[in-house]
Amino acid sequence: MGWLLVMFDLPVTEIEERRQASRFRMDLLDEGFFMLQESVYARNCVTRERYNTLLNRVKRLSPDRGLVHAFYITNKQWGDSETLTLCRKKPKRAIDLGEAMPQQMTFW
Repeated sequence: MGWLLVMFDLPVTEIEERRQASRFRMDLLDEGFFMLQESVYARNCVTRERYNTLLNRVKRLSPDRGLVHAFYITNKQWGDSETLTLCRKKPKRAIDLGEAMPQQMTFW
């Protein structure tokens, strides 16, 4: 058993490109993939033949433009992976120079 990972970076500057990218994401979900990250989807494959079938479907579903990678990893490799969550402090709000600065009063 293994996993098919699909990672992609698709152009989304034009309306039609956004439609194609959205359609590709929805097609992956319809094929039983789940989203790991915004542009990373995964699906388990019981056999290598199932992997080949899914890979061919992903090839047909892929948009004409952009970058789509497909990887097969074993169940052992999947199990050895770790999910890391980075918790960072929110940066202090930057001063907007366009804001009205409070007036300073001077006492003599």
